[in-house]
Amino acid sequence: MEDLAKEELFSQIEEHLKCSEQSWLLGAGISFDAKLPLMYPLTNKVKKDLENKHEELFNDIVVPLFNELPLECHIEHVLSHLGDYAALAERNKEKKTTINGKEIELSRLEDIHYAILESISNVIRCGYVEDKDGNTVEEGTLSEPIVDIEAHLNFINMLFNHASAGVYERRKTVNIFTTNYDTLLEDALALNKVPYWDGFAGGAVAHRTQRYGEPIPLNGQRANVIKMHGSIDWFLCEKGYVWRVRDNDRYPEVNRRVLIYPQATKYVATQQDPFSAQFDLFRKTLNSNSSNVLAVCGYSFGDEHINNEIEFALSKEENKTVLIAFLECRDQTLPNCIEKWRNSSFGRRVIIASLHGLYVGNEGPFTRKDGDDYWWTFKGVTSILENGCEV
Repeated sequence: MEDLAKEELFSQIEEHLKCSEQSWLLGAGISFDAKLPLMYPLTNKVKKDLENKHEELFNDIVVPLFNELPLECHIEHVLSHLGDYAALAERNKEKKTTINGKEIELSRLEDIHYAILESISNVIRCGYVEDKDGNTVEEGTLSEPIVDIEAHLNFINMLFNHASAGVYERRKTVNIFTTNYDTLLEDALALNKVPYWDGFAGGAVAHRTQRYGEPIPLNGQRANVIKMHGSIDWFLCEKGYVWRVRDNDRYPEVNRRVLIYPQATKYVATQQDPFSAQFDLFRKTLNSNSSNVLAVCGYSFGDEHINNEIEFALSKEENKTVLIAFLECRDQTLPNCIEKWRNSSFGRRVIIASLHGLYVGNEGPFTRKDGDDYWWTFKGVTSILENGCEV
């Protein structure tokens, strides 16, 4: 391809990221530099915690669940599986179910469910780093966390205070969807003095007001933070209300069950189910008839629920959403859904910025320069917002 045409393709990314109607989908990869583990290291750490603190429950329930699931499963898959068994036990007149030939009471399923959520929350609050062999390299504690917010601060600063220069007056509120449990995005927005809405009303202690089907309120905020998989500071009380509570607070009276997706359905009242409401907002955002951009970073397209929503929106004839995905693809293998989408009828609206270069629809990769290219990382995306693609 001629250099001029090639430069035009790269400049498209810059123009799309200036779109007045844009949303971001951010996954675990954006928190890697913050010393928070990706899903598989997180799974390893949770297993270690459970084995040390809840050995009997770990051996009777967690180990058999991992054995039943595919080798590539992680802790969210185990939580889903655990929820299914809890639902079976709930319907059983004796409140029991059978796992690996052994009867397990519902109360024990709930105990290990709580223990898993507690472990996840502590890891995310404290920070954890391990090497490729699963050995602990660095681990924070509640009194001395190692979590680093710098990358998030820079991204939010570039997105709202730099990249929006000249387009602020016409840019709509930016929707930030995330599958992460941590609070780094909210903290970075606050520290950059960017007003945002997250579905809660109140201050440091707040109650969830957003319900399924309701639109996002227009209160002059510049960002909406929609946490698809819950958060380490979301808690559920016995009445079914969802609270955002600081870690050490002893009020309001919640049962300290962290609200992290997936949950057994009995834990959340239908009209107050935050996960259904979050996905509803995602669906409505993607189904836009005007120029609309969904930029993706740190997400490896491993959640079929999210992928299905994206595919459904892109496949609609009247939809104008453009997908820009920043992906590593170290072995030049794109996720199956991405391969399908870029070779489909809407393929020209699928743009992939990867380690090996740029894909536009079924064309590419087109490289920017010789050697490694890290524009697909969270810091790389921040650099693009500041400096452009620098072909």
